Amino acid sequence: MNRLGEQPDVGDLVRVSVDGTAVEANLSVPEEAEGVVLFAHGTGSSRHSPRNNFVGRELRQGGLATLLIDLLTPQEKEVDRRTRRIRFDIDRLASRVTGAVDWLHEQPKTGELHVGVFGSSTGAAGALIAAFRRPDVVEAVVSRGGRVDMAEAVLDQVEAPSLFIVGGNDTQVLDLNRQALAQLETEKKLEVIAGAGHLFEEPGALDQVARLACEWFQRHLTAQGG
Repeated sequence: MNRLGEQPDVGDLVRVSVDGTAVEANLSVPEEAEGVVLFAHGTGSSRHSPRNNFVGRELRQGGLATLLIDLLTPQEKEVDRRTRRIRFDIDRLASRVTGAVDWLHEQPKTGELHVGVFGSSTGAAGALIAAFRRPDVVEAVVSRGGRVDMAEAVLDQVEAPSLFIVGGNDTQVLDLNRQALAQLETEKKLEVIAGAGHLFEEPGALDQVARLACEWFQRHLTAQGG
């Protein structure tokens, strides 16, 4: 049963400056963490996303640090709420994700940790572009229902092992993910959650997403997994 109603352990509220724009994020670093996962939200979502907080909680229980970040400022969110345009501004999202990766690499708490990125919806394209731009830092990518096709220009140059998770009933996104997967030349995998839609609202669907993501990140960001 998905525990979306549980109060998230959000960690410390931090401000991340990217190209002169400050955005808010929640950073949580468990003791003895070897890896940190940056959550790149999309489609008008934020660091308060109940689904990504659910997955983040599972990752922390698995010994991984998390950074859940608002990729848009409050002003940008308001514009996007009215126009629904900024959420599809992949260049802006990718720059914010890349800046957050750089921020993690510079912080005392996370600078020595292996970095992964978890992207959802349009944020998944930002995650893959950040992996392309920072191949020596981003060591793994997981996409949940992601518009990975929107990173088409760099897919064949992404080096980070990439896992795409899609609901079996999310047929359009599933088709786009299959096409994008074929372009990747790194370690890659597509996991289809049978009976799940785009938001993984079905009983047990999000639990499967969290388990698959945790296993992928533990495998690629920790000594135990390696």
